[in-house]
Parts: sequence; C-alpha cells; structure tokens
Amino acid sequence: MKRINYSVFSFLVALLGVTLASCDRELLDTVPNDRLSESLFWKTENDARLAANSLYTDLDSTNLISWDAMTDIAHTNQPFDVQAYVELGQYDATSAKVFGEWAKAYKGIRACNYLLENVDKVASTNTALINQFKGEARALRAYQYIKLASLFGDVPLVTKSISLDESRALARTPIAQIWDFVDKELIDAAGLLPTTYAAADKGRFTKGAALGLRARANLLAGRYQQAADAADQVVKLGIYGLNDSYEKLFTIAAENNKEVLLDRQFIKDTYPVNVFNLLAPYSQKSAQSTYVPTKTLVDMYETTSGKLISDATSGYDPANPYANRDPRLKFSVFLTGDVLPSGITFRPEPTSGTADAVGNTYIASTTGFNIKKYVNAEDYANPANNGINIILLRYAEILLTYAEAKIELNQIDASVLTAINTVRNGRTDVKQPAISSAATQAELRTIVRRERTVELAFEGQHLFDIRRWKTAATVIPGPIYGITYKDASGALATVQVVGVNRTFDVSRHYLWPIPQKERNLTPTLSQNPGW
Repeated sequence: MKRINYSVFSFLVALLGVTLASCDRELLDTVPNDRLSESLFWKTENDARLAANSLYTDLDSTNLISWDAMTDIAHTNQPFDVQAYVELGQYDATSAKVFGEWAKAYKGIRACNYLLENVDKVASTNTALINQFKGEARALRAYQYIKLASLFGDVPLVTKSISLDESRALARTPIAQIWDFVDKELIDAAGLLPTTYAAADKGRFTKGAALGLRARANLLAGRYQQAADAADQVVKLGIYGLNDSYEKLFTIAAENNKEVLLDRQFIKDTYPVNVFNLLAPYSQKSAQSTYVPTKTLVDMYETTSGKLISDATSGYDPANPYANRDPRLKFSVFLTGDVLPSGITFRPEPTSGTADAVGNTYIASTTGFNIKKYVNAEDYANPANNGINIILLRYAEILLTYAEAKIELNQIDASVLTAINTVRNGRTDVKQPAISSAATQAELRTIVRRERTVELAFEGQHLFDIRRWKTAATVIPGPIYGITYKDASGALATVQVVGVNRTFDVSRHYLWPIPQKERNLTPTLSQNPGW
C-alpha cells in the first residue's frame, strides 16, 4: 500500500485545512495551527484510516541492516560511526545507537496505544473496518515489543497512554510476560485482520503477517511448539510462496510479490528511502558502503554441489572463489567482476587502482565486498531518493522457522525436509541439492542455522539468531577479513580490515544496556547485568 507512507502528510494537511476553515468562520475563536486538536479529529472512518496509516512510519527500515553489521556476517565500514563502537563491544548505556532503537520502538508503541484508546470515538457502522484498524495497531505494537525484548530483555510493558508522573515510576516487565503479551496480541490481531487487501491497500498488516510475526516471536522466545504451529498456519493459508527469482526479490519490479508478508513501503520523490546511497560501492556516485559483508558470510555459501568450501571434494578453487557457488551469494553480494548499476566493473582489489579499491578511501568497502540486496540500477540517477520497499518478513523465513522449531522439538519428519529444501531449490534461479532424510537432529540444526544465515543475510535477523543460539561469543570475536585476490607478485592474499578486532563479553553483551537517558528520567528502571 504505497499511499500508507505518505498518508501521514495527508493527515496533517487535512487537519490543517479543517483548522483554517474554522478560523474563517470565527476569526475570534482561533484554533492553534501548530498542533492537532482532538476535538477536530476522530470523527470519520477516514480519520481512523489516517491515524492507522501513520503507525507504519514507526516500522524499521534500513536500520535493520545495521543489526547484521554487529555480527560476524557484516561490518560497519566507517570507524567513526556510532554503531562501529557497538560492533567492537566498546559501548555502554550512553550509546546513541542503543538509545535510538529504544526510543524509536516506544514512540511506535505510544502511537499504537493512542489509536486503540480513541478509534472507537469514530462514528461508523463498519465494525469490520474499525476492528481492522485495531488489529493493525495491536500487531504493530507487538512488532515493537519483539524488537525491544530481543535487544534489551525485560522492558516496561506499556499498553496505554501515560502521564509524565506515571512514566517516572515505570518498572521493567519480565521478558516471559512480554512474550506472553506479544503472543496473545498477535493471535487476537490475526482474528481481526483480513487475509488480503485490494491493490490500493497493499502494505497493511494482514492475518498472514500477524501469524508470521507470531512464529518469529515464539522462535526468539524458545517456544518452539507455538512457533511451529504459527508458521504452519501461515503455510496453510495457501496464499504465500517463494518469489520465482531470488535475484529479483529485492527489486522494484518484484514489490508486493507473493513472498512478502510485511514490508516498509516507500515512494520515490514523495516518501523515499536512501538504501542505494547507504549500501552501494563508493564508485556509484560516491555511495557510502555503510555496511559491508565479511569473508565469514561469503565462505558460508556452499558450492553448487551442496558442499562447504572447506570440503576437499567440493571443487572450490581459492583462485576463482566465486565460481560454482550457491547462486544466492552473487544475488546478495557485489563480487569482483560484477557489473555495477553505472555499467562499470566492480574491482575492489587493493591493486586495481579503481575508486572501489580497498584502501582507496575510507568510504570504499574495507572488506572488498558490498551488499547487493536493494541496490537497483533504477536508483543510480538519484541514490538518496529510492522507492524500493524494505522487506521485514517473508515466506522463506516462515519455512525456516517451521523447520528449526520442529528440529528443536525433535519432531523431524518429511515436512521439515520439505520446508528446508523448498528454500534451497524452490526458485528458478536457486537449485541447491536437497538435504537428505538421513541427517540427524544435530546435523539438521547446523543446516537450518546456515540456511537462515545465507537466505536472510542483511535482513536484520542474524543478531537475534546468534544471541538465542548462544553462539555470539564464538563467532563475533577477532579480526575481520574480506576478499582474496592476487597481489603484485601474483600470490593469493586476503584483505584484513585494519585496526579492527571485535570483542564479545559473555557477561553482558547478550543484551544491550537500558539507555542511561531513560534511567535518569525513570529511576525505577533497573539495569541489565554487567552494565
């Protein structure tokens, strides 16, 4: 629903018009034109629609890519970026990144609470429509609590508008209660939401999106039966499937395809996003290469024979490292020799003498890899004015959530293998060999975790995955490596990012600290261990 993202502006303009009309009628009875008056709003179904539309502006966008850059599979490219300190483990409760994610989530929660408290004031006989708006608000509120619980653990559960005095007395709600709340909210929301919308309303929360988000939340919470059940409900709706092409999945042409359950929608010129400028190689009109892939991720992609590159029988050639690899690698990462949106060839080797050469500038990728997802040639002319939607939840994740939950429950049957193998070879351009039914639970656990990592790379899930798997302490620490290339002597050399050595403190880094700004304002908020 492209209009959902600029409706907030329509909302403000409409209310300003009403205010001015009132001033014309009674010049001495003025209405302030710098704020919204409740006496003028919550009158019509369109008021309710505008209010519901505005809630979507609090969804995550390109910031979710930044979460992967705090893991082993990506890197924050500029060392002075506030996020770079989080990646290195050199941060505390005063971090702007930590506070920013907290504040953004609670802003969204407050807006949802406000709608739920006021939408019944609208005089309407269309109960289904009003209930739909309630369902959207409840699902969007649950989305924010999933993020907060995953990043911070126990957080205040606020379900109504509160005063300043009430805010100063808030306490943290145990995370189990947060997960209980989220689960119930999404079950209830699914019951209020339609399965599909007309074209003009694409982008709104659907029943499938609510159920899919419930599957994600329960997987994060370690509630595997509920996760499997919710994912199965999505599958049985029968309206979702994989996009035929993985390569085209993150293009403008593929927007609103059958794989997308939830996205943040943008419109070029009207409500744009700057993802091209954020991710593309430096040579593309001085794009920023803000977050870049690492060798760790690139090495995870199998060969086309379905073997790891560490397997001596895989056919992997270090001198030609990208040949005969899982196609998702070349669809997700700009690799040496790729044609860039401008038409030039990507040559990041330090010896190449190009704008993208490692070491040419601090903005060029320090690993020699760049993220390809969401970087479209159509946006080259104006790299900061993009209209591509940012996908927040898609069907491939649902299949992998179902498979992982069933594996953890040791309920391994044909449906588990079908889910994994559909992701591996269910597209026209991705045909990785099927996983054998002879795999053990431990082997399948390793397989599904790798599948989640390569399938969902740069989509904001890996940080939460390595936290819940408790593997972050193993995979994060150490230097960061990039491309392997032939140096001036013709020998193979591997790029190492200069001056970066990641750390991970098990005693505290599995959760972020509660922001100090919040604790200053609300002394009743306790702090996470180690902070």
